[in-house]
Amino acid sequence: MQNCRRKVRRTRLKAERDADHIVKPKIRDYSRQVLICTGPRCTQNGEGEALFNALQAKFRAAGLGVDAGPARVKRTRTGCVAACQGGPIVAVQPDGVWYYNVTDENMDRIIEQHLKGGEVVEELVFHRNGAGD
Repeated sequence: MQNCRRKVRRTRLKAERDADHIVKPKIRDYSRQVLICTGPRCTQNGEGEALFNALQAKFRAAGLGVDAGPARVKRTRTGCVAACQGGPIVAVQPDGVWYYNVTDENMDRIIEQHLKGGEVVEELVFHRNGAGD
């Protein structure tokens, strides 16, 4: 037991010492994060991946791209989010709004109405965090 405690203490001290030399990652400010499910179940033909790939240009054209400063919207590719029907699935955070059936045209609506205008596209919502859906 004593030997085990010494090992744990040595490991903890080494981790603390090493932490001083680790450079923290940096990320540009953003106002919202859009999570796009690219899992294989709900987007069997690669629709989620295609949507993810198109978003950078869409955000830039809408004034929400990298040059938008803190108004920037960050896009993030995710694996399966366990909502395996009606994909592609898109979640807007920190708003907690989950959209389904996000076609290219529906994404344009989400960008204009929700991300730029602040109004949720209600007919595409299937879940809201904390709403008990």
